[in-house]
Amino acid sequence: MPPSPPALSARELSKHFGPRTLFTSVSLTIDPSERLGLIGPNGSGKSTLLKILAGLEHHDEGHITYRKNLRTAYVPQADTFPADSTILSTVIAALTANPPSHLHDEHEITLHAEQTLYRVGFSDLTRPTNILSGGQRKRLAIARALALEPDLLMLDEPTNHLDLESITWLESLLRSSPFASVFITHDRFFLQAVATRVVELSTAYPQGTFSAEGDYETFLERKDAFLEGQLRQQQALAGQVKEDLRWLARGAKARRTKSKSRIHASMQRIDELAAMKLRTAPPRAAAIDFLSSDRKTQKLLVARGVSASIPTAPLFRDVDIILSPGTRLGLMGPNGSGKSTLLRVLTLQQPSDPPSPEAIAYAASIAHELPRSAPPLATVQHAPGLRIVYFSQHRAELDPNLTLAEALAPQNIVIYQGRQLHVAGYAQMFLFTKDQLDSPLSTLSGGELARVHLARLMLEPADVLILDEPTNDLDIPTLEVLEESLEEFAGALVLVTHDRAMLDRLANKILYLEGNATGQAHFYADYQQFLAVQTAKPAAAAPAPTSTATSSESTTTTTATQTKKKLTYKQQRELTDIEAEMPRLDERIKHLQTQMNDPAVLSDRKKLDTICREITEAQTRSDQLLERWAELESLKD
Repeated sequence: MPPSPPALSARELSKHFGPRTLFTSVSLTIDPSERLGLIGPNGSGKSTLLKILAGLEHHDEGHITYRKNLRTAYVPQADTFPADSTILSTVIAALTANPPSHLHDEHEITLHAEQTLYRVGFSDLTRPTNILSGGQRKRLAIARALALEPDLLMLDEPTNHLDLESITWLESLLRSSPFASVFITHDRFFLQAVATRVVELSTAYPQGTFSAEGDYETFLERKDAFLEGQLRQQQALAGQVKEDLRWLARGAKARRTKSKSRIHASMQRIDELAAMKLRTAPPRAAAIDFLSSDRKTQKLLVARGVSASIPTAPLFRDVDIILSPGTRLGLMGPNGSGKSTLLRVLTLQQPSDPPSPEAIAYAASIAHELPRSAPPLATVQHAPGLRIVYFSQHRAELDPNLTLAEALAPQNIVIYQGRQLHVAGYAQMFLFTKDQLDSPLSTLSGGELARVHLARLMLEPADVLILDEPTNDLDIPTLEVLEESLEEFAGALVLVTHDRAMLDRLANKILYLEGNATGQAHFYADYQQFLAVQTAKPAAAAPAPTSTATSSESTTTTTATQTKKKLTYKQQRELTDIEAEMPRLDERIKHLQTQMNDPAVLSDRKKLDTICREITEAQTRSDQLLERWAELESLKD
């Protein structure tokens, strides 16, 4: 049987923006069922190349061949949905514009959209898209692409804004799907788990790319071997060029006796060596180096009995935290579980601060009407004169109308590590050119904005460094420099990130907020212990470690035990009944979703309608029980 033709074949692609060449002579083939991870430094043209492959942008040179009748779908970095749209209408609109061949009318399109959304975890399909959290919007964008039944799915930074549960869901989805996929990502654990081939786009390689079959670790091994071989080749070539230069320096008379072909070969080697040196020069990295105050106070921040809630449910309850020099606390939990709220509590921001978009969306998912957030309750003590530096994931303090120079140094001068630097020199430390100094922040890329934010924060000495999703939009080389700087930071660090590689490298304590209206919070010694417990949960209900114990004062502590008020007999019976019914409902929903995937059901429109209706009814009942359960639980102290 002959091999299947490639899904896509691109040859000698080049792209220019004015005088700037983004990439040149890039060739790429994507085979059926292949999962290709596309990486490269910021500015190398990854997103532009993906848009070109998706047919959304034109290339300047080269050509692309698509397999006959190939269906593609593209998930961008920034998810946009029509105004006034709902979850269901968003997917229906995409299907109406480009329906799979087996969908023939409006009813079939609607049914297919509902089926896809249930499969990816949505229940209330009438919810407006403008109230969805970042993670829910990303999941909806992926669902919209999946509904199109692509042969090739292209995703640009798909893990941005997703929590750990959603990332592992996406990993499982891509690994088990029959279609080919190409994804841009800086998430090294995601690359390791999903990719069957990794391609790096960079001018460091002779052909503009380096490709290796296998996972990310295999790619790194083969890349190192390639670069070592290239270095040996460069050294050998340098020796030849040295001899060529000696020969050429003997004078015109001597050279006249030599063949023109040797002169030509010598000049070629000289040019080749110059090009190789330019290509293999070590890439510049952002000079990330956070300033620690070197304060020796053991209790920089002490929080006792920290709690916060939304009107329908608790976010977290009775959490105790002590931050000391050397503490590196990784804060984890589902989107909407209260991570950003806890950071605001720790930094003593005003109780009237609005809840995060994730918390609002989470509340909307468990109640049909959401009042304004209840103020968090917390007892937090800071050491006198405590200096906290806070990296916000929303970067709201960056005025998009400011120029780069104004954002970095309003007076054109910065004081960095005791030295006075001109803004141009400071900007160069973060890979900006002089030509960019007058550019408004609104014209910068996501990665460039992240570097601006880091540059501003590095001017402030800190006792406590709080980073809320600092990895979004950063490329892998910059991530590695950031990790090195944080490892050397002598103060306390609180880190919220979906980057598991960073958590694994840095965190010496993990605090996991459970979410799901439980208000529970658990501590783990490090990311590996957290991962081991989460992995063991399906096999056995392993208790979360140190969830009711206090950790050492040199790191972080929690107290999860509560003194409970007695419910009335009727309330206690109701609570017991709810706790018994909820698992049965979950099992029923899973059973119905399994039935829905049965080919016999899929071919019977009446049966499929019935099952979809039953899933909706069961999910609605489950949401109602969860809301009532939270109300009863909140009556306990």
